[in-house]
Amino acid sequence: MSDFSSDLANIRTGARLVGVVSEGPVTVVAVESHGPGSATLTYRTGAGQLGERLLTPDDLQEVSELSESRWTFDADGEMFRLVSEARRMKFAHLADPFLAIDTSNIEPYPHQIDAVYNRFLEQKPLRFLLADDPGAGKTIMSGLLIRELILRGDVARCLIVAPGSLVEQWQDELWEKFNLGFDLMSRAAVEESRSGNPFLEKNFLIARVDQLSRSEDLIAKLQQSEWDLVIVDEAHKMSAHLYGGELRKTKRFSLGEYLRDLTRHLLLLSATPHNGKDEDFLAFMTLIDPDRFGGRLRADGPPDVSDVMRRLVKENLKTFEGRRLFPQRSAETLNFELSPQENALYEAVTDYVRTGMNRADQLTAEGDKRRGLVVGFALAGLQRRLASSPAAIYHSLRRRSERLTKQLGELRLIAERGNRPADVVLPKGVSVGDLENFDFDD
Repeated sequence: MSDFSSDLANIRTGARLVGVVSEGPVTVVAVESHGPGSATLTYRTGAGQLGERLLTPDDLQEVSELSESRWTFDADGEMFRLVSEARRMKFAHLADPFLAIDTSNIEPYPHQIDAVYNRFLEQKPLRFLLADDPGAGKTIMSGLLIRELILRGDVARCLIVAPGSLVEQWQDELWEKFNLGFDLMSRAAVEESRSGNPFLEKNFLIARVDQLSRSEDLIAKLQQSEWDLVIVDEAHKMSAHLYGGELRKTKRFSLGEYLRDLTRHLLLLSATPHNGKDEDFLAFMTLIDPDRFGGRLRADGPPDVSDVMRRLVKENLKTFEGRRLFPQRSAETLNFELSPQENALYEAVTDYVRTGMNRADQLTAEGDKRRGLVVGFALAGLQRRLASSPAAIYHSLRRRSERLTKQLGELRLIAERGNRPADVVLPKGVSVGDLENFDFDD
């Protein structure tokens, strides 16, 4: 740059001046002198707008002329090299579309590469349910996604929510395989944080699902934060159930709704997303898209979810050479003869279960669907114990007998006193008056 001292006559047409206006440099269009003490400057801004300004020799102290070259090449060379390298790394994925794989300590399988690069990264924003069988490597696929999005500048804050028994495993694998350092959410982390809210201070955090869902103060802190990516492991634990036309949400499900609304990208992981009830599955899928999956189940069944969900069973997992990743499973039925004692036990338990199941059906028909389901579930458990071993069914029946004997003793005590002690809970639908005609000797 050069200055004009105090001579207005040195300003030439076409010069680029700094200091005339605050918006930036201007180009001189004309200079009209009014004598040695003032001149009218006509200029054009960088946006092409014309303007005028009256200048005096004192104003020239703040005005300078740009040199012919816009680049002075006098910056710090080492800083320029660092900036250039950072720029190159930012766009490295354009030259290497599998950059996360090349910079991680893993050897992924075809189904893992397909999930990350053909399914996850194709969605903007990501809302996806990965429901592959156990052993498919959902942690590997999650780590690849996190690293790839970080390299592409799309993720600066990531939250992982997992069962308490798995958080340390997540932390170790992400560090060892992807060099990703995640902090564990804990009460100590809350106390040590300066603001009292680690969700705001930590950019990469792993939290326990039950610790969050059962704590109103932690949920309040969580709702103050925003995330680029949230991953939920064992996401089927965030369940909701439809009873009598009413959707009953668990605390974990409510946590899932909070997480859904706090992040741009959401990835749910579960090997068992469907519990056999289409209504519950539809409610679960609202964590992916509430507008699309909200409401009642249509007559033609659940909607198509193939664009937001992938499920591969172990039989479909293969290596690059086409070999099965897991040995082929085969099952066959083996027949055997029961001894007279075993057959008598089998018939007795089966008759007991059949009688109880009929009672469960009667309760359901009478409108008490919940009790019917509970009874049916308990009796089905007895059949599984019977198939396990004679010892297993013996202990199950023994415990059930002890429990019923205890309840019978409580009912006797109620009938003798004529009122209900504070520590005795009557069965649902039973009142003290109902016990007057109850025969305890049956």
